[in-house]
Amino acid sequence: MNEIPATARRALEAYGGEPFWRQARSIRASVSASGLAFVLKGQRPFHRIAVECDVREPLARLSPVDAAGSSGVLRGGNAFLENPRGSVIGRRENARTYFPYGRRLFWWDSLDQTYFAGYALWNYLVFPALLLREDIRWQETGPNRLLAVFPGNIPTHSPVQEFLFDPASGLLRQHNYTAEVMGGWANAANVIVEHGVWNSIPYPSHRRVTPRKKDGAPAGGPVLIDLTIHDWKVTSADFPEQEDLQLSLFNKGE
Repeated sequence: MNEIPATARRALEAYGGEPFWRQARSIRASVSASGLAFVLKGQRPFHRIAVECDVREPLARLSPVDAAGSSGVLRGGNAFLENPRGSVIGRRENARTYFPYGRRLFWWDSLDQTYFAGYALWNYLVFPALLLREDIRWQETGPNRLLAVFPGNIPTHSPVQEFLFDPASGLLRQHNYTAEVMGGWANAANVIVEHGVWNSIPYPSHRRVTPRKKDGAPAGGPVLIDLTIHDWKVTSADFPEQEDLQLSLFNKGE
């Protein structure tokens, strides 16, 4: 078992404690998001969409993900679309391999958006649990600063990411990465503007993503993504729709 760095232990304590996150199974949230990144890819902003995540594995559903009312489903590295009746109407396996070139430089379809928004929201919403994963290497690189090296089987922004924590509270303050699906130039500073509280457990409720300066500080603009989590709750029971979701993905056609 990998040793958990002191800064990670302090963050886990700030977010409800290690036992809480070892027992957590799913997260449900209501999410709004907008910003230049949506405009550049021809996607409409999210307004209070429902998001469900499995804490243990990269599995998430976003409803709706597009103007047609489709639900977007991320399962590992694969993206799926379901119609309002729950039937799979589109799929893209190994979705990461299609980015960032070709027409994706200029516009995304609903499966592209599902993959990007699905993995990003999964990473953000289950964040404290990522500190406990054996397959992510966490290294303390300075006071209140962690460097994370992600394995290839976890869909995420980039293999190497940096997490900065507030020295007083231990809560996450800034998350630095390169949004590789946008391009190797997309060095981002994801700043936690505000935390909310659910059942005495804090969670990042407002994030603002801008380009990142060479010194690691967030640039003044433009705002690439402005993300608000209106509701956030954790369950320790199994993901209510996980079994049905997996069966639909395995058994239904295009």
